[in-house]
Amino acid sequence: MAADDGVRDATVAVPPETRSLPQVLRESVSMGRVQGVCATLAALVSIGGAFGYFVPFQATKTDRGEVLAIVQEARSGKPVADATVELLTLHDALVTMVPPAAGAGTAKAPMKEGTYRLRVMHPKYSTESRQIYVLAGQTAQIHVRLSPKPPPPPPAPVAATTAVPETPPNSPYENIKKLFR
Repeated sequence: MAADDGVRDATVAVPPETRSLPQVLRESVSMGRVQGVCATLAALVSIGGAFGYFVPFQATKTDRGEVLAIVQEARSGKPVADATVELLTLHDALVTMVPPAAGAGTAKAPMKEGTYRLRVMHPKYSTESRQIYVLAGQTAQIHVRLSPKPPPPPPAPVAATTAVPETPPNSPYENIKKLFR
């Protein structure tokens, strides 16, 4: 026993700073600890897998972007609150009508990624139309300035027409011809 005590004392007497990493690991890590850590990790992976099976995974990637239309008067830059904003396909099929925000002159709607035609209409202003591209996860901000509709042209003067007297029928079939005119 005395020899064993001397050997232990010799290894203990070595200061901790001079020991190598394998020596430190041999002293502090046992096979029981390694098995315990592996069993704990296996249990966590197993529980995580079961949890993932029962709770559906929701992908964070989206295929939708957003369209923000800002509608203003061309001259003053004031917002046009009651303008109708429509999103159409490139073949003029209506996709959606975007409801305007209350009094702000803006309209906002989520849209799938793709190319659309934005049309802004108002009874007092000329209709504006633009082609836009919506990117997934981004907001397409479109500024539309509406110019007032031009006044309607004055009515054309009516030319005086002279009445042409009807000539009496020359043939017995003239009345039938009038029916088919």
